[in-house]
Amino acid sequence: MADQAKFLTGNLFRHVTVMSLTASVGLMAIFAVDFVDMIFIAMLGKAELAAAIGYAGAILFFTTSFGIGMAIAAGALVARSLGAGEEEAARTKASNALALGVVFGAVFAAVVWLNLRAIVELLGAEGETADLAVLYLQIIVPTLPALMVGMMGGAILRAHGDARGAMMATLYGGATNAVLDPILIFGLDLELTGAALASVAARLVIAATALVPIFRKHGGLDRPSLGAMLGDLRMVAAIAVPAILTQLATPVGQAFVTRAMAEFGEAAVAGMAIVGRLTPLAFGVIFALSGAVGPIIGQNAGAGDSARVRGAVQAAILFTALFVGGMTALLFGLRGPIAALFDAEGVTRDLVFLFCGPLALVFFFNGLLFVCNAAFNNLGKPFYSTLVNWGRHTLGTVPLVMLGAWWLGAPGVLIGQAVGGVLFGAVAWGLLRRVIPNTTSPSPETASDEEPFQRRHGRILSLFMHRR
Repeated sequence: MADQAKFLTGNLFRHVTVMSLTASVGLMAIFAVDFVDMIFIAMLGKAELAAAIGYAGAILFFTTSFGIGMAIAAGALVARSLGAGEEEAARTKASNALALGVVFGAVFAAVVWLNLRAIVELLGAEGETADLAVLYLQIIVPTLPALMVGMMGGAILRAHGDARGAMMATLYGGATNAVLDPILIFGLDLELTGAALASVAARLVIAATALVPIFRKHGGLDRPSLGAMLGDLRMVAAIAVPAILTQLATPVGQAFVTRAMAEFGEAAVAGMAIVGRLTPLAFGVIFALSGAVGPIIGQNAGAGDSARVRGAVQAAILFTALFVGGMTALLFGLRGPIAALFDAEGVTRDLVFLFCGPLALVFFFNGLLFVCNAAFNNLGKPFYSTLVNWGRHTLGTVPLVMLGAWWLGAPGVLIGQAVGGVLFGAVAWGLLRRVIPNTTSPSPETASDEEPFQRRHGRILSLFMHRR
C-alpha cells in the first residue's frame, strides 16, 4: 500500500518539484520534436507543405484534446483509489478507463477521418494545400486510439507516482520521431508523407512504452468486461467531458488574439509568433504542473486528508512562484540576444521585450490557474475548471484584448490577454478556497458527487489557504 500511494507521506514540495520537472521533460521533448518537424518541412522550400502542416496541426489539437480529457479522468480515478487504499479498484479503474478511451477514440477518429476534407476547407485551406493537409491527416488520425493509450497510460503512471515511467514514454516517442523524420522526409524522399509516418511511429512507441511499466511495476491491468466498462462510464465521463471542454477553450481564445494582432501588420504577427514559440520553451514546467500535481491532490483526497490536499496546493503555488520568478529574471537578462536570434526589429522587437519581462512575470497567474484546474478535476468539481477556462478565454480575452489594442496598439493585445489571465487566475483561486474545506474526496464510486470532507485537520498549512 505504501508503495502504491506514495504521496500520502513525505515532503509535498519535493513531490511537486519532482513530478513537475519529470513531466516537463517529456512535454519539452514533444515541443522540441514538433519544432524540428517544422524545420525539416521548411527545408523542403515548399510553402504549401508548411501551410498544410499548420492546418493539420489545428485539427490535431482538437483530436488531442479528447485524449487529454480521458487521461485526466483516468489519472484522477486511479489516484483517488490508491489514496483510499483500494489497489484492486485502482487497477480496475485503469483498465476500464483505457478500454473506454480506445473505443471512444476509435469512434471519434473515424468521424473525423470521414469528414477531413470538409473540416480542412472549413479552416480556410484551398487547392493543393488542402489536398496535402488531408493526406497528412488521413495517415495520422487513425492512430488516435494509440495516442490515447499513451496519454492515459502516462496519467496512470503519474497517479502511481511513477513520474520517471511517464517521462520515459514521451522521451522514447520524441526520439523515434526525431530519428525517423530526416530518414523518411529526405532519405526516402517521402516529404509530408514521411513526416506523417514518423508521427505515427512515435505514437505507437509512446503507447507501448507507457503500458510496459504498468505491467512490470504496478500490477498490470484487468481484462475489461462490457458490464464493468459501462459501470465505470459515468465516472469517466463525469471528469472527461468537462476536461475535454476545458482544453477546447484555449484555441478559441488564441484565435481571437491572432486576429486582433493581425490588424497591426505582419511585423506584429511575427512578434506574437516568437512569443508563442518562447512560451512553451520557457514555461514547459508550468504547463506540466497541472498533470503533475493532480495525482498528489488525488491520492490525499482519496485518503480524506484535507490538510495534505491544502498543503499540496500550497506547495504547487510556491513552486510556480519560484520558477516563474527565476525564469523571468533569465528572460529579462537574455532579451537582447533572444531578439537578435530572430532578427527582431521595430514592433516585433518591442513585443519580444514585453514578453521577456512583465508578461513573463504575470505568467504566475496562468500557473495558478493550472493548479486550480488540477485540484478541481481531482476533487470532483471538473466543471469548475471548464467554466473558469472558458471564462478566461472569452470574457477574460475578447473585451480586454479589444481595449488593449485600442489603447496601446499591438503591445496592448498581449497586455489585455495577460490581464485576463490575472483576473481569472484570481477567480479560480477564490473558488478553490471554497472547494477544499467543503468538498471531500469523492470515493471512486461517487466521483462526481459533492460531499463534505470526512476527516478534518485543525492546523493551518498556509498563510493563503485557511479553514473558513
